[in-house]
Amino acid sequence: MIRVLIADDHHVVRRGLIVFLKTQKDIEVVGEAKNGLEAIELVENLQPDIVLMDLVMPEMDGIQATKKIKSKWTNVEVLMLTSFSDKDHVLPAIEAGAAGYQLKDIEPDDLVNSIRKIMRGESIIHPVATTTLQEKIREDENLPHMQNPLTPREQDVLAELTKGKSNREIASTLFVTEKTVKTHISNIFNKLHVQDRTQAALYAVKHNLTESSEGGV
Repeated sequence: MIRVLIADDHHVVRRGLIVFLKTQKDIEVVGEAKNGLEAIELVENLQPDIVLMDLVMPEMDGIQATKKIKSKWTNVEVLMLTSFSDKDHVLPAIEAGAAGYQLKDIEPDDLVNSIRKIMRGESIIHPVATTTLQEKIREDENLPHMQNPLTPREQDVLAELTKGKSNREIASTLFVTEKTVKTHISNIFNKLHVQDRTQAALYAVKHNLTESSEGGV
């Protein structure tokens, strides 16, 4: 079972998510919070696998709560579920440690798939949020130049990972085995000094590594 905690200041939103998620055989809603402070307290008490986190909440917002959760419980993943897709919200949320960023207009089945993918260690960012993220990063002229430490094949894997593809999809695209993809991803994490797929994708966008070295192979 995937243990999920819901943090949102709107009671109707929480109720709707709980009713829908309870229909899923592999998901258990273990608690609900109406602000970031409650979310942190419940994470400590309930140890969920994933927190569905709203961004704008009273007392403590989702970004602050995510930072505190990820600093203390690295095994707990956070999926932002919000109405905001502007640059002032997307980038801080990802940098805070969120493994995913989805908008509240997401289809219910897509939300469930996002939860399952994050549980498998994948990163999920809504296409609108991805575009906003890319625009924000490329506006920053003060980013330090960094030499790309990746091999051409690792760069190919990173480019596909940034598109939100699973290991199986990457293996199919690059005509390699899933085991080979896992090895490449492990090497990428070590070389870039990142901990998960979301941080690796963020690095790729920052340093213009979103295109395959083989022109989209």
